[in-house]
Amino acid sequence: MSLPDVPPLELIKERLPLIFPEGTEHRNYVIREMAAKTLYVMFYTGAVGGLGRWVRPSQITDMSDGQAVKLDEADREAWTVESLSSKKTRPLDTWYAANSREPVRDETIRLGFIQFNAVIERSGLPTTSSKPKYALEKGFAELFDPDLSGKALEEKIEAWRETHLSAGAVARVKLVRRGAVRSKDAVSVMFPDGSSRAMKPGASSVISKAVIEEYAPRFLKNPVVLWLSESGNKVVARDDDLAQSLNLHIDQAKALPDVILVDLGDDHNPASLLIVFVEVVASDGPVNDLRQRTFTDLAVKAGFKEEQLRFLTAYSDRGDQMFRKTVSNLAWRSAAWFASEPDKIVIFAHRTGIDRVV
Repeated sequence: MSLPDVPPLELIKERLPLIFPEGTEHRNYVIREMAAKTLYVMFYTGAVGGLGRWVRPSQITDMSDGQAVKLDEADREAWTVESLSSKKTRPLDTWYAANSREPVRDETIRLGFIQFNAVIERSGLPTTSSKPKYALEKGFAELFDPDLSGKALEEKIEAWRETHLSAGAVARVKLVRRGAVRSKDAVSVMFPDGSSRAMKPGASSVISKAVIEEYAPRFLKNPVVLWLSESGNKVVARDDDLAQSLNLHIDQAKALPDVILVDLGDDHNPASLLIVFVEVVASDGPVNDLRQRTFTDLAVKAGFKEEQLRFLTAYSDRGDQMFRKTVSNLAWRSAAWFASEPDKIVIFAHRTGIDRVV
């Protein structure tokens, strides 16, 4: 059986971000150069599902620029055999150091491609076996056909994602993509009472919309929007009557969060009322220690107990660069929420206060 064609490395690099768009978990593991080179070696050795051929991580680290351009079948077969030999010699221009197998195996292959059913694992081998055991899933390999382009490529990628990614992974990708499209248009936000407000285009507006339409009904019993602003400190909505009834002094000239939600709780239990201060992060400004103290002072002066306060930082996605940039600044006794995974929440809590921040 002849070996499959090897797509150009640059083509693999170009297509990986198309196959695994923003919102993909561990995205960096499956779009970085190491990922592209891992796939290249699989193609090079013929490790594609159905052919009965497999690779091991050391073959990726042992590949070199000089060898990678030798594409006739005899050269490929000879290198495949030699790369698995205990007597092999490593050239000076190998792609990676000999001790770089772990990132290839643990990150790119196991946490990356295998999780998305893009790479298959040979069955019947012990976990500790050194035998080659990884290969490209056949349908995934077909996405790198150089003759595919334009709409045909998009449709094939979409079809592969629908059948190989988990329902949660597909939903997350779609939500992030939907948010990216919405950020270019004016954003209409539906409030819990059925009324709506218009916000100007932008990523922050999209996240604010998700906070009100998705977070609030999932995590609050009886939510009301007390305050909503957008970039440039423009007030989109404020409920002065509610603020007055709660004795909250909302001074636009002072530091205020992007969103203030009130959970009216149970009618028969006034103590169940909660104030939720929300910062929306598309560029900067999470709920850090300083902002948490500022918001706490505002509520305490109005007569609320700290137990009735919640602090939330909202992001577009868990893989978002802004989350990675700001996560170390998030205050304890606060939470992080992601528009792409609306049913989940990350809580930063002391051991004794976990029930106070959900």
